Amino acid sequence: MNPAELLHRWLAARLTPDAAEWLESATARVRGGNGDRELFFAIGEAPRRVGRDPLMPTAEELQEASASRPGWDPRDWTLDGAARVRLLLASTADDATFARRLDTLCNAADVNELVAFYRGLPLYPDPARHVLRAAEGLRSSIRLVFEAVAHRNPYPSEQLPETAWNQMVLKALFVGSRLDRIVGLDARANSALAQMLRDYAHERWAARRVISPELWRCVGPYATGGALDDFRRLLELGTEHERQAAALALASSAHEDARRLLDSHSELAAAAQAGRLDWQALADAFG
Repeated sequence: MNPAELLHRWLAARLTPDAAEWLESATARVRGGNGDRELFFAIGEAPRRVGRDPLMPTAEELQEASASRPGWDPRDWTLDGAARVRLLLASTADDATFARRLDTLCNAADVNELVAFYRGLPLYPDPARHVLRAAEGLRSSIRLVFEAVAHRNPYPSEQLPETAWNQMVLKALFVGSRLDRIVGLDARANSALAQMLRDYAHERWAARRVISPELWRCVGPYATGGALDDFRRLLELGTEHERQAAALALASSAHEDARRLLDSHSELAAAAQAGRLDWQALADAFG
């Protein structure tokens, strides 16, 4: 079952009979429409018609989502957001027209609409067309909008070039956003990002500012040279969360010196290697 069909089925199971009938009718009108009017009107009507409650997909529905579109995770979606994406997917258009409609909608959208449209990025046709649109969302000063692109969304890891990806990860730390919800974080780790994160950490240290322990996750695979000095500082002088993050990061490194440094702190090394430490728990604890 494709994502549009899944959204329609999930919504039908949650909506009142009147709301479900409206969605069915609106979807048919949008699918048969020749222009933008029906689509834009229906998207504007969606919150009033279906409500703004969380979608709250079940474990089985999350499995369906992942099977339908690898990496798709709709845990943060709402009913009106799901309806808006469903309606957009129903609009009959070539890829260029679809992209134009998406841009038009985003340019006139309120925050909730933007969040819905950006969460839908992995479901849209011709994904490469929407890179600039995704970048626009990541530039937003509104954290909810930024996280609609950055969190539980496979689109950035699949489509963003390295420079844009690195900037997204750094901005997540800058605005206090969790890294563990970024899809593909470990797979997209790179040496340039590791250096950027180390520079950021040094700036925070110099200003006596708190640093999220998650920062070190993308540095671990590149734990050589000066980075080892950073990890040594964390292990010897850091908070308990920072020491745990250092252990997890070093455990991800294939470099012999990194392994030796971790092994010199035997309790942390044992906890990391036994799976008693994990990044999600650290993110939860750090808040």
